[in-house]
Amino acid sequence: MNDQLLLIVNVGSTSTKVALFRGAQSVVQDTITYSAEELSGYASLADQLPRRKEDLNQFVQKNDIRLTDIGMFISRGGLGKPGPAGAYAIDEAMCEDLLTGKYGRHPSALGPAMMLDLAGKYGRPAIIIDPPSTDEFDPLARISGLPEIERRSAFHALNQKAAARRAADAIGRPYEDLRLVVAHLGGGITIGAHRKGRVVDCTHGLTEGPLTPERAGGLPTQDLVDLTLSGTLDRKQLQLRLVGSGGLAAYLGTTDARQVEAMIQQGDEKALLIYQAMAYQIAKDIGAMRVALKGPADGIVLTGGLAHSEMLTGWIRKWVEDLAPIFIYPGEDEMTAMAEGGMRILSGKEPARRYHSGNII
Repeated sequence: MNDQLLLIVNVGSTSTKVALFRGAQSVVQDTITYSAEELSGYASLADQLPRRKEDLNQFVQKNDIRLTDIGMFISRGGLGKPGPAGAYAIDEAMCEDLLTGKYGRHPSALGPAMMLDLAGKYGRPAIIIDPPSTDEFDPLARISGLPEIERRSAFHALNQKAAARRAADAIGRPYEDLRLVVAHLGGGITIGAHRKGRVVDCTHGLTEGPLTPERAGGLPTQDLVDLTLSGTLDRKQLQLRLVGSGGLAAYLGTTDARQVEAMIQQGDEKALLIYQAMAYQIAKDIGAMRVALKGPADGIVLTGGLAHSEMLTGWIRKWVEDLAPIFIYPGEDEMTAMAEGGMRILSGKEPARRYHSGNII
């Protein structure tokens, strides 16, 4: 069982990552990148599907992969129907929701459609693992300040759960027995309260939380209303200002934390202030999620690309080290996380669910 072959795809905004795993061990991986100009020629996400499928097919041919040997097809999940974490069987209903943007639009919607096609041809299961629409919120966490607006769960579930499991291994106890705060630090930043295997509260990846390299995070509401009604930005421009060109990009003109740190090393006081403010806001949200654990914290986990930064994590550590032991797992090995999830399903350690009903298969 541990030597089953898994074909995995992770579709992003400007890339398609493809991998072949034997069990939880990588055999070969590749990343196909696209320019913004190249993708701007597609009128909709669904229009990109033939191109992304062709890139997957070229990966298969280049590496002499026999699809008849694949035991499971796995894709990164998209913005689908909210539900608990875990594995979901890819089906037509899921793909329709993702490709029509029923719950939100993101290029990750293309991956499940690609894998459903292969699963149908070769008679193998196709699943997603811990999608970004994972929703395990406590009822208290859903309340905002207006009855018309409910707080929603949208976060880096795949990488947060994988990092939390790594911390559990380091602690020597099951993930389901622990209370952890996990911060995914990347172009987007989400901070979640993991209470005994469930993410009971988390900052929303697009609308809340700290400023990020490219996102504004939570903002003073009245000032945001004034900006919205000022007439200086249309809807699309405002959305881009908040997600895409906010945060470090808005203050410093770059989304690259390495450039920001170089600016700081050269004595740029504004860069120091803004970068440290990002660390401060991250630390504040870690503190808030510590409260949501409802008990002593077993650990604080920092993961994602920005966790490589000793400067940033050093500031965060200074502000939160009294709350719990700190575990740092830089990067986001989502392909391995999906492979490990697939093996849990194939070995019977975890069940897979149906997309619409949520029933265990």
